Amino acid sequence: MKDLLITIAQDLVENPSEVSVDVDEPNDEGVIVYHLHVAEEDMGRVIGKKGRIAKAIRTIMRAGATRKEQKVMVEID
Repeated sequence: MKDLLITIAQDLVENPSEVSVDVDEPNDEGVIVYHLHVAEEDMGRVIGKKGRIAKAIRTIMRAGATRKEQKVMVEID
């Protein structure tokens, strides 16, 4: 899942070397939180107009997690 998120983000930004993902341990509800970090100037590319790209990224991650019977949440930092 982490590799999927990195791949998606690197294809969107101008500075792919600055993309990183931190993964938290599952919380009490079993949700795994992925923290996506990108360069400041690439933040708009990852979020998109009205958050459409960020919403699409979250949808893809949830779909992938469902196949593995996991619950995930993506935070863009």
